[in-house]
Amino acid sequence: MIDPQRSFQGGFGSLITYLALIGSFIVSFSPVDAVAVPPARNETGVSAYLFDLGQVQLTDSRWLANQNRTLTYIKWVDVERLLYVFRSSHKVSTNGALSNGGWDDPTFPFRSHVQGHFLTAWAQCWAVLQDTTCRDRATYFVAELAKCQANNAKAGFAAGYLSGFPESDFTLLETGKLTNGNVPYYVIHKTMAGLMDVWRYIGDANAKAVLLSLAGWVNQRTAKLGTSQMQSVMNTEFGGMSDVLTEIYYWTGDSQWLTAAQRFDHAAVFNPLASNLDQLNGLHANTQVPKWIGAAREYKQTGTSRYLDIARNAWDITTNHHSYAIGGNSQAEHFRAPDVIAGYLTRDTAEGCNTYNMLKLTRELWATNPSANYFDFYERALLNHLLGQQNPSDSHGHITYFTPLNSGATRGVGPAWGGGTWSTDYGSFWCCQGTGVETNTKLMDSIYGYDSSSLYVNLFTPSKLTWSQRGVTITQTTAFPVGDTTTLTIGGSGTWAVKIRIPSWTSGAKISVNNQQQSITTTPGSYATVSRTWQSGDTVTVTLPMRLRLVTANDNKSLAAVAYGPTVLSGNYGSTAPSKTPTLMLSSLKRTSGSNLDFTGTADGATVTLSPFYDAQGYKYVVYWSVSGSLPPAAAELS
Repeated sequence: MIDPQRSFQGGFGSLITYLALIGSFIVSFSPVDAVAVPPARNETGVSAYLFDLGQVQLTDSRWLANQNRTLTYIKWVDVERLLYVFRSSHKVSTNGALSNGGWDDPTFPFRSHVQGHFLTAWAQCWAVLQDTTCRDRATYFVAELAKCQANNAKAGFAAGYLSGFPESDFTLLETGKLTNGNVPYYVIHKTMAGLMDVWRYIGDANAKAVLLSLAGWVNQRTAKLGTSQMQSVMNTEFGGMSDVLTEIYYWTGDSQWLTAAQRFDHAAVFNPLASNLDQLNGLHANTQVPKWIGAAREYKQTGTSRYLDIARNAWDITTNHHSYAIGGNSQAEHFRAPDVIAGYLTRDTAEGCNTYNMLKLTRELWATNPSANYFDFYERALLNHLLGQQNPSDSHGHITYFTPLNSGATRGVGPAWGGGTWSTDYGSFWCCQGTGVETNTKLMDSIYGYDSSSLYVNLFTPSKLTWSQRGVTITQTTAFPVGDTTTLTIGGSGTWAVKIRIPSWTSGAKISVNNQQQSITTTPGSYATVSRTWQSGDTVTVTLPMRLRLVTANDNKSLAAVAYGPTVLSGNYGSTAPSKTPTLMLSSLKRTSGSNLDFTGTADGATVTLSPFYDAQGYKYVVYWSVSGSLPPAAAELS
């Protein structure tokens, strides 16, 4: 169903049609206020919602620092350089700009994939902060893409095509002759997703026109293929084509886009998952997750339960049988056999894109069934993988592609074929750099949710929610995860329930209202509910006791990561890597600071410092240990 509380504003007037764009007429941009574009259709099976990006602001925290570093980069990067491969491909002047390196080099097979991520990041920046620099960069970039698209006849391309490489690569793909390493539909998806976000977050008519023109090209191209030929095409990575085409259907109501989306239902992957069979071993991991997101989207637009089964089963299988302690998955970009963790703790574990996409899938599934288990995983992966994926000493917030989990590893590992370690301003442009700029401009997007009668508190992050539908603000103040307490302060009044996630890693959680402890059930792995008529100034204080715990490898219970509450800890080995996996005496672990998550322990007879893995940059670390003995009692953890 359409969100019953969201009020939509504004409108675009008359929008350019697909045929008009083909005829080389380009809409001029006139600035508009950021608006929520109303969807044209209802959704099926949705019982809870996440707030719009602009309704939640981060306040002072590591999360805000990550956001600010990424904002500095996306507001600094040279837009003309990002346009280079599009202009060159479409025979439009490059205006003397320099070209990029890495995966956006003019000779790289799937150049122009990263620009869609920048469009999304700029659009999210505008939605969150009303930052005019980000808005203007996005709308200028789209206007230049429209010029490229309008020049297709001169470039020898069909109407609507838009990419940094020639259309002939699609002919090679369809005939099974594509051998240059390109993943052309993967790139098209990134461009379409960026255009979609510029349209719905900023309200730019050009973005809608260019998007529909490109979608029309996809529809016409794929409609000519028989079922077996289309299934063969999908043996090459195609990103979230079913996802974005279904989204276009949702926002426009035009059924041709759903028809096009369903052509990208990959039977070889969907059929086993529909029967809850784990046949992921050996599959390229990030190729699969966007397909599952597409299935979740298709369920919401069709009500077909098979799509929901596919998405839910994929999530359950991946989180329970293919994920590391930090929430990431894959080794060398591929799924391995179920529950085989110990044998794949290598330098190329936990590709960033996979976790970015798993969080998208988690959000989709939570909306259909607001279970706390979904946000237990979300917290685990966001806190322990993606937060530390960014380099905090880099003012541009560059990221690591893999997050290595071998003993003595360091962060800052890029793919061998991509060069570098941490990403760079112009020389990398890996897939994970693209998802990284998206992640760090939407860190607030899942902290809170709601339904017709309740507010959900999913994550414990310093932030302020403007619940405009009720005329209420919620301010969350916390030192989490260093501290175990968070306080919600209500601004405004009204009657509703507050549903607070009680994580599965805690026990004995307590909730107070206005400093009075409440007699409320706080079962780990569920939401605790506080229902009342609220007055401005009311406070809700949540205490989530933390203690040391083990996250063992599925296939070797004597190999484990150590966590404190939600936070995976890692050992600091400075510049010297251990020669083998160290054996950690669990009983020796002690917390050494009340204001930081610093611990000491004894490993292989030597004292080692353990601290949050999200802070493990610039030194060699250990995440998985051979463990001996038992963890100390809670009372002995703090020395």
